[in-house]
Amino acid sequence: MPRSRRRAEPDRRVPPVHGPEEPGGRDTAERQAERRYAGSGTATASNERYRQLIGQGVRGLSVAFDLPTRRGHDSDTPRARGEVGKAGVAVDSLDDMRVLFSGVPLDGVSTSLTIDAPAALLVLLYQLVAEEQGVAVSRLTGAVRNDVLAEYIARGACIFPPGPSLRLTADVFTYCRAEMPGWNPIVVSGHRMAEAGALPAQEIAFTLANGVAYVRSAIAAGLDAAEFAPRLSFRFAARTTAPDEAAVLRAARRVWARVLREEFGAENPRARMPRRPARVPAPARATGPTAAVVPLAGSDAVREAADALETAALELLRKVEDLGGAVGALERGFQVDDIERGSGRAARGTGSGERDRADPAVEARQTERIAKLRAWREQTRVRHALDMLKKAAESDVNVLPPMKDALAAHATVGEVCGALREVWGTYRPGDAG
Repeated sequence: MPRSRRRAEPDRRVPPVHGPEEPGGRDTAERQAERRYAGSGTATASNERYRQLIGQGVRGLSVAFDLPTRRGHDSDTPRARGEVGKAGVAVDSLDDMRVLFSGVPLDGVSTSLTIDAPAALLVLLYQLVAEEQGVAVSRLTGAVRNDVLAEYIARGACIFPPGPSLRLTADVFTYCRAEMPGWNPIVVSGHRMAEAGALPAQEIAFTLANGVAYVRSAIAAGLDAAEFAPRLSFRFAARTTAPDEAAVLRAARRVWARVLREEFGAENPRARMPRRPARVPAPARATGPTAAVVPLAGSDAVREAADALETAALELLRKVEDLGGAVGALERGFQVDDIERGSGRAARGTGSGERDRADPAVEARQTERIAKLRAWREQTRVRHALDMLKKAAESDVNVLPPMKDALAAHATVGEVCGALREVWGTYRPGDAG
């Protein structure tokens, strides 16, 4: 992002985006590929739901994982108590992933994995199940959220410090490019920040700042920006009205186009188009220059609101750059502090919540499954695979191949994350905001 202190002018070269109900807003292919979000409790229960959806003609699945899985803890650990199978499916090992997709033809569906910090593990487990089904990896299509930087801002499910987390994300990029070309290795999740209280300009700026960090990490890993950038998928929070939504998307598209053109020299139009918003309504907020909303429908109102959002977002982006980019700003707590100032309340985290209660029977079943797994697997093979993973983590080689070996040997999600914690350390709130 340029560091010029000149006030940015709105970039009118990027085509406008359409609101959700406007002509051109959603094409037929997108409607047909709309995903069904499912996954809770045990892998067996979730599998029944997936097979039912497929029987109804659904070809797009979106899988939610429970909090222990998202934090890299096994279901039988004290840290998982009371959370197993709540608000997502519990996956502790390859055995669970087999059950989750039993009878689901992975070459006939497109699957989205809602996971961030341990995204690499779930992608590899998905690949292993596909290989067991006899499916060519090149035929797999889908996406993994994998937006670790947003988790620090939204006070979500983090495992490792920001630096190692970004390294692991870059390893996913290069691995998917070589092994799973039909797989989208990241979905940059602005709506997570909106849920945490971000105003529209903050959501745009911090989401795209994360996008910049991911492109830079991909370039550092040897990928080409013009090739990699089109694989980034953005999700912004849905607004309460079509004009509000169109203004946010138009501003985001302009800012992203400017960044890719000026910093990375990417002129491919596909590399400059944030995609449709997530269907997660943002909380209603009212005032301040970064809270621009569109009072009435109409192109003039949308254009004016988009211009204001673009200007405010660019100013925030420059502040992030002045602090060393997304990671440097995170280490100083800038994004979290700015959101809290703008919204007038503390950013919400990923807590246990009071609305949903975990079923103790699910935790008991998962604990029993893990005990049986550890009893019959080849322990020597598991230990050797985890040792090789730690050696890779200590070096600069891609950690996904040895990680895949460990998971194939039936190392658990918690054991794999534990091995990486030994090398990279553990994130603790306050380390990055």
